[in-house]
Amino acid sequence: MRWEDFRTSSNVEDRRGMGIGGAGGLGIGTIVVLGLISWALGIDPRILIGGAEMIAGGGSGYQQQQGRQGTPQDEAGRFAAAILGNTEDVWKTVLPQQVNRQYREPKLVLFSGATRSGCGGAQSAMGPFYCPLDQTVYIDLSFFEEMQRRFRAGGDFAYAYVLAHEVGHHVENLLGILPRVQERQQEVGTTERNQLSVRVELMADCLAGVWAHHSDQRWKSLEQGDIEEAIRAAEAIGDDRLQKQTQGRVVPDSFTHGSSEQRMRWLTTGLKSGQVQSCDTFRAARL
Repeated sequence: MRWEDFRTSSNVEDRRGMGIGGAGGLGIGTIVVLGLISWALGIDPRILIGGAEMIAGGGSGYQQQQGRQGTPQDEAGRFAAAILGNTEDVWKTVLPQQVNRQYREPKLVLFSGATRSGCGGAQSAMGPFYCPLDQTVYIDLSFFEEMQRRFRAGGDFAYAYVLAHEVGHHVENLLGILPRVQERQQEVGTTERNQLSVRVELMADCLAGVWAHHSDQRWKSLEQGDIEEAIRAAEAIGDDRLQKQTQGRVVPDSFTHGSSEQRMRWLTTGLKSGQVQSCDTFRAARL
């Protein structure tokens, strides 16, 4: 992916290496399992993880610190800031044109190990996530190394897809979808709550594809093999594949992000169409 010429965003806070630690709560083994199952985490983790102690407990063992503001100087940090900047440039144009909504830029927090978010405590093993309460994406960039090592789903465009997916949740938030879904999730049982989460996640996959479509049209950002990279990443983080790896069996009613086939198909839908309207998973007859 040709990202070096992207405008880097200044909406980045770098908390890496600040020595923020967590105390008590869930054991590291539990955290890793939760992280695997909810890989590429989506909306408010308190809902998707089901009120796990490290989040619902308010993260009392965490100390909030102010990170460095602006574009980081290391390559991984500059990459993240560049992808964020490009999503800003795309959505500032696409959202008003297609759905008559103004785009408000989210913030990106880079951290290592653990930090605090508006949704509670965050740990690296949870994977990246978007917190709608502070409109911020949180990520430990070592997650990209884990993608390559554990799932062989590396590459710049695969990593960009992960960030764009979380920004997709921000778009959903601006469209009023996340508040409505979260309200509904409080009223229904576990199975329907999971089904709503799947629709939210697949829509974010599709919106990541919409971003990539317009980025390539305007900046010729995609290179040969990039789309295959992203599709491999989407396949790697399907609920069915993760469940098979972690528990040896697949339980569709417990899906929160969608199957590998669904994630690949919705990402491809956004890539091909470039239309926000094509990403409406809540009206789709087939997920």
